[in-house]
Amino acid sequence: MTTSPARTEAMPDAMVIDDMSVETETPKLWGLSAEFSSPAAIMEAAKKVNAAGYRWWDCHTPFPVHGLDFAMGIKHTILPILVFFGGLTGMCAAVILQVFTNSLELNIWAIVPVVGYQFEVSGKPLLSLPAFVPVIFEVTVLLSALTTVGGMLLLNKLPCLYHPVLKSPKMKRLTDDRFYLVIESQDPKFVRPRTEEFLESLKPDAIIELEA
Repeated sequence: MTTSPARTEAMPDAMVIDDMSVETETPKLWGLSAEFSSPAAIMEAAKKVNAAGYRWWDCHTPFPVHGLDFAMGIKHTILPILVFFGGLTGMCAAVILQVFTNSLELNIWAIVPVVGYQFEVSGKPLLSLPAFVPVIFEVTVLLSALTTVGGMLLLNKLPCLYHPVLKSPKMKRLTDDRFYLVIESQDPKFVRPRTEEFLESLKPDAIIELEA
């Protein structure tokens, strides 16, 4: 049995390799976080950060720390004013509703007749403020409560489905036994070397970089 000689194919002198790899961008810095192990430590740190003039910063604690909001310089919100006007709106709506349904007979544009339910019970007057009190109270409380919940969600920018603070695995003890002070990179005074040096002067247990 004979075999024919193998055929040799000419190979190209150079082979072009298509590199499909994509260069990964460096993650953008969202802020710097200083870790503390006690409420007293983060309280003192908050006072110093507030005195330094930082604006975009926050404290994250596993439980409420009494007086921390005052140390941070947080002012009262307009929520009580919103709740007051919400309750006032409810009171006015309840009065108008009961006055209309008990005593008024109106005609809108002389086309659509609107007649209230004028029932006289046991000789009581149609316009009786004491009889209106229960409905006024209920509607006032209802709109005040709805304004409180809605205003709280709006002012706190909730619901917030994602936050860079929760992205870092180094801050997983946030809900356990550690206290964190975070300065965001969008703060006008944020310059990384200076801000990092300032945080180190607060004597934290660690400084953590937060990615956007």
